[in-house]
Amino acid sequence: MEYPARLVTTVALPLGPCRERDVWTQPGPGGPLLVQRGDEELVAARLDGSGATVRFPAPWPRDFGGAAVSPDGSLALFAGVHALRAVEPDGTTRWEAGYDCWADVVCTVRHSSFAEYAGDRGHRGADGGSAAFSADGKLVWAHVRVHAGSRAPETAGGQDAADGETRERWAVLDAADGTVLGSVDTGTFGAGHHCRHPDPARMGLSVGQGDEDSPALWGRWDGRALTVDRFDEEVLLASSPSGRRLLTVDTLQAVLCLRDAAGGAEPVWSPVDPWVTAEERILWALEAAFPAEDAVVAATETAGEPRHWLVDGRTLAVRGPIGYPVRVSGCPRPAAPGTWATGSADLSAVHLWALGS
Repeated sequence: MEYPARLVTTVALPLGPCRERDVWTQPGPGGPLLVQRGDEELVAARLDGSGATVRFPAPWPRDFGGAAVSPDGSLALFAGVHALRAVEPDGTTRWEAGYDCWADVVCTVRHSSFAEYAGDRGHRGADGGSAAFSADGKLVWAHVRVHAGSRAPETAGGQDAADGETRERWAVLDAADGTVLGSVDTGTFGAGHHCRHPDPARMGLSVGQGDEDSPALWGRWDGRALTVDRFDEEVLLASSPSGRRLLTVDTLQAVLCLRDAAGGAEPVWSPVDPWVTAEERILWALEAAFPAEDAVVAATETAGEPRHWLVDGRTLAVRGPIGYPVRVSGCPRPAAPGTWATGSADLSAVHLWALGS
């Protein structure tokens, strides 16, 4: 049985066609946001058909780190090779937190500005910092790097790195002024990607270390300390709308998993299912959406057309393929409760979808 997807809206990319990694969707208090990163600016557009957009001047080109936008679209974060900068729509820097250079193979300098390495090829495309806003926009979670004898971010009260040692830390900052509230060593070595949770005190971080032991970290900030659970050989994909469950995939991309966000229940692993085992090689994509408590939209990576599947949100049994009325590109991505997003076939727009009645 095919499950039809109902088209909710289509929004053209404000900066035109781009790489898939430079555009994403996220929930917000006024409805989901479409965010696109360009070399000179970052644009956040409402997916409610209003056409409202907010533009933020970018302090460095897109190949020098990641970015994030607050849930209400009022503040942008640029997590670069050397610093985390919070920028207002008029280009004003609200605050900046410096850390050590992510291009650690060629550089162990703590830079004070992008201009110091702007022309160096060794810094372009280096592992960059990753940052995300909490669901209420009051906290910033940042994955940063620390070289020997320094602290990161520089306003943090964490321990110095030991001589000859490079550390990565996960920090929680006040979004209003960049004050570092707490941080922990991650015990990882590689770029990270945040997975937002509806509880402002919780956040996920998947770290790609380039091998099968890459971990997912699940953090909780209680107002005084940051505590972290570690899921080895897993990648965080999404949380359920209630926040009670987390969807992950193993690093071989062979098995989906549901975890209890509170840690009080055993994980549920996806069963062997005839819907997908008929394909030559099954690889679950590293992006998915969790639009309803009982429904996951996930993708398998196969040659040719994208294959999206409706998966039971409680048992992880595959119900059947998703049927779209138009061609789509890329993976299903979280948008807002009840919906998910895909790219258009020509990569010029984003479609917002809901399950058909």
